[in-house]
Amino acid sequence: MHARSTYTIFKSLVAAYILIASPAYIGPAALGEYSAALVSPVMLSLYVFHRLGVPRLLEDDGLCWSWCGPSAFGVLFLLVFWLGAAWLAAWALSRVLARRQR
Repeated sequence: MHARSTYTIFKSLVAAYILIASPAYIGPAALGEYSAALVSPVMLSLYVFHRLGVPRLLEDDGLCWSWCGPSAFGVLFLLVFWLGAAWLAAWALSRVLARRQR
């Protein structure tokens, strides 16, 4: 039951993020600014990891005239990192809820 609860919370967290962040890509322009506040830290964390020394996250290894875009590996890295962080948050929340029910 504990694992199923973690998975349910994880699905809820990911669905809530997608719903809140979707106006940044689709939807009315008036809501785009607010949802961009949720999308920007996720995308800008790529540059933090690049600065910490994780290789091949940016195109041309970060040697651009201005902001380099993420490489395919960089996008995959962000996806795995943030989904892992969401899974850990869901796991911790399910443990707290399980202790509270006892």
